[in-house]
Amino acid sequence: MDTWLMILIGAVIVFIGYRAMSGAKGVKSVSTDELKPELKKKGKQFIDVRTPAEYKANRIKEFKNIPLNELPGRTSELDANKETYVICQSGMRSSKAAGILKKKGFDQVINVRGGMGSYRP
Repeated sequence: MDTWLMILIGAVIVFIGYRAMSGAKGVKSVSTDELKPELKKKGKQFIDVRTPAEYKANRIKEFKNIPLNELPGRTSELDANKETYVICQSGMRSSKAAGILKKKGFDQVINVRGGMGSYRP
């Protein structure tokens, strides 16, 4: 009985991890290297969903800070018709943020894989 319970718990953990890593449905993903040329283009918006302290310590100037916990209530500050790039520290929070934006009607949402942890100016 204990063995089966451990197998079940392990399977649930693997499933949850897979779902978290697979990202939001219908969301494109780019590396930090692929992001760099996009920063120079007009007509796009860039959202950093880290905490204000994280953002203040290290940021990309084109990104606006809207912490993940505030995002659902602040989507009116954004243009749902613009291509929207989302970044965090590692890519996990930005993936969640991308899902929130998709549910709010944003069609062109791009998650930055690796986040600020892999960004090199």
